[in-house]
Amino acid sequence: MWFPTTAPLTIFNLTTLIILSTLTAASGSNCRTTCGDIAINYPFGVDDGCGAPQYRHMLNCSTNLFFTTPSGNYKVQSIDYKTKTMVIYDPSMSTCSILQPHHDFIMTDIQSAMMPPSPDTVFALINCSIDSPVLNHYKNLCFNFSDHSCEELYGSCNAFRLFHLVANVSSPPCCFTSYDTVKYMSMNILDCTHYTSVINTDSLKGLGPSDWVYGIRLSYSMPETGCDRCSQSGGTCGFDTETEGMTCLCSSYVNSTRQCGAGSYEGGGHASTTFSHALFLFTGALLVFKMIL
Repeated sequence: MWFPTTAPLTIFNLTTLIILSTLTAASGSNCRTTCGDIAINYPFGVDDGCGAPQYRHMLNCSTNLFFTTPSGNYKVQSIDYKTKTMVIYDPSMSTCSILQPHHDFIMTDIQSAMMPPSPDTVFALINCSIDSPVLNHYKNLCFNFSDHSCEELYGSCNAFRLFHLVANVSSPPCCFTSYDTVKYMSMNILDCTHYTSVINTDSLKGLGPSDWVYGIRLSYSMPETGCDRCSQSGGTCGFDTETEGMTCLCSSYVNSTRQCGAGSYEGGGHASTTFSHALFLFTGALLVFKMIL
């Protein structure tokens, strides 16, 4: 049977393209280790299958890193892997220098359990109605921190001074409270027009509101998945996107259930299967090429 002289090359080239696209798909399982200027380490990941499954889809990376909740995307300002904390910023909250319309901060049940706001994060509910539940039935939820008061907040901040000037009383009510309050009651129920949140509250004694650090610090927990063994063998901890079982990512096309090296093919996942398939295609292409010649 006669073939055009270009046929062998066409078949070989087509097979090569298939192999290359297959390997490219496999190499796409690499886990990014940074987003902007923030390091992405276990238990977090911005690529699906990376990190711990408990934190799946919580972070997304564009030009910056964002923490995603039902109430929106919050820019991640820092992650401290030693203290297991993450600081995020709510673009809808007010600060000492700017007023923003109130916006509920909502986390899923998993997020609230795995990485709730830390005890040194205080939520300040501002310009509250005298009928607000935190000023009546639930007034025990309000407290002063580091000897600071609502009067100081209204008197020291340019943004909050507006409420001080238009109120019929010396200053409208406000409430310093914890995350549990805003977790169970929306801003509409709390009947406060604005809110802000402050971190590092244990070290703010003697510092005025203009020197406070505004944001929300989250304290996360580390799932026990055997990641240390994987990391020590040179792998990256991840998970199977279908079963969410722990996987040790050893390279762009090889993974393991526990560690890299001698056991790197133990229970290998989709990527190693893809590599084997690509190798099979390549071998077949060579045989066909020899037969045609």
